Amino acid sequence: MAEAPGKSAPAAGKDDSQKRQKDMIGAHFAKLARAKENGQKVVYTFVPGNLTELMTALDLLPVLPEINALQSGMRKKSAVYIAEAEKAGHSEDVCTYVKCDIGMLKSGNIGPTGEKLPEPDLLLLSYTGCFTFLKWFELLQQEYHCPVVMLHVPYQPDGVVTPAMRQYIVDQLENEVVPALEKLAGKKLDRAYLAEKLKLSAQAEDDLVWVWESARHKPSPIDGYFAGVYYIGPIFSAFRGSQDAVDYYRLLRSEVQARIDAGKGPATPDGDLDEQAVRLVVEGPPNWTSFNDFWHMFSKEKAVIVASTYTRVGGLYDLGFRHDPADPLGTLADYCLGCYTNLGLPSRIELLAKYVRDYSADGFFINSVKSCNSFSAGQLLMLREVEKKTGVPGGFIESDLVDPRYFGKANIENRVQSYLQMLHARRDRSLSQVPVRATSAAQGVSP
Repeated sequence: MAEAPGKSAPAAGKDDSQKRQKDMIGAHFAKLARAKENGQKVVYTFVPGNLTELMTALDLLPVLPEINALQSGMRKKSAVYIAEAEKAGHSEDVCTYVKCDIGMLKSGNIGPTGEKLPEPDLLLLSYTGCFTFLKWFELLQQEYHCPVVMLHVPYQPDGVVTPAMRQYIVDQLENEVVPALEKLAGKKLDRAYLAEKLKLSAQAEDDLVWVWESARHKPSPIDGYFAGVYYIGPIFSAFRGSQDAVDYYRLLRSEVQARIDAGKGPATPDGDLDEQAVRLVVEGPPNWTSFNDFWHMFSKEKAVIVASTYTRVGGLYDLGFRHDPADPLGTLADYCLGCYTNLGLPSRIELLAKYVRDYSADGFFINSVKSCNSFSAGQLLMLREVEKKTGVPGGFIESDLVDPRYFGKANIENRVQSYLQMLHARRDRSLSQVPVRATSAAQGVSP
């Protein structure tokens, strides 16, 4: 975990699973740095709806620009990159992930390990609900002059996937995406090998869902938002479909089980959060430039996040989806269709309400990201509707993904504290009524 300098909150301690994940990701970036000299082809793609198993089955190396941008934010480099992109003419209102990526490109394309990232041999756009992805890859194509392959994924305005929608994606995979990847790789796709990878994906997905759902326990052994972004790293990036991912999630699950057995909460910037006064569900991505400070605002008030929508952007596995090795292209189509960013507002509202109920949350909190329309559009409506459906109060702030200019620490902290203090008072009132009623009932007096 990246530590913020100066007076920022301290980072949480690292478990063995975090150390293993760091080693996995470091090894992947080292492999990328040597890709060209080793003759390996590189494909740039996005997190939601990514086709990692398909790419790695053809020995293609994936690079995810979103991941590069958020890591730049955590390493305090994004402000310089964004300024570089704006100097080149990109608007202040453009997604800051895009500007950070463009600025990073203009500044030498140095990755998080300090080594240069390779240029893409192909841009693979799996369109899943974010229009910005289209413009982003258009800009990258102008810079790199490499081929672009688009997998168009139908949007789910009504929350329903029809057979025609699924077949539309399968046809694109069969007739456009797979041939383009085979041409780049210089060999045919081994579909049996792809099926083996999808089987490994399903195993890892089982353990990840178990970890997510462990937050139903009291105390919750995990933080499902801040720590959750580490949990999803391998499966949402370059490792889905690998034995490394299976081993990582098995280790993570064993660590979480140990916390449950010991009655412990998650590690946070303020130590283990065993005493949990408030349980929250969070909507929206975190702010990466002040990640630990943002986490500290909740952990110091003994607020634990038990579920979040952001940790589902790369797959709603807890709603039952698993990659199916018996139907490789069909299951890839199902995966793309089911990503959170591909859902309409009614579906997102229902999902938030479900998390509030399933995880016994005291409230839900929205971090509306200024430059991310995929998440921020309609969030005030979502807040009102989830309050109606669940009866629990919502909180709301606005910041940004990787632009530090939009993280007003004092203002955000005041709003977070005010909201959490209200929840504390609400819960204290509720708890104070329980013993009175129990005593009266025991004495035969009507409560």
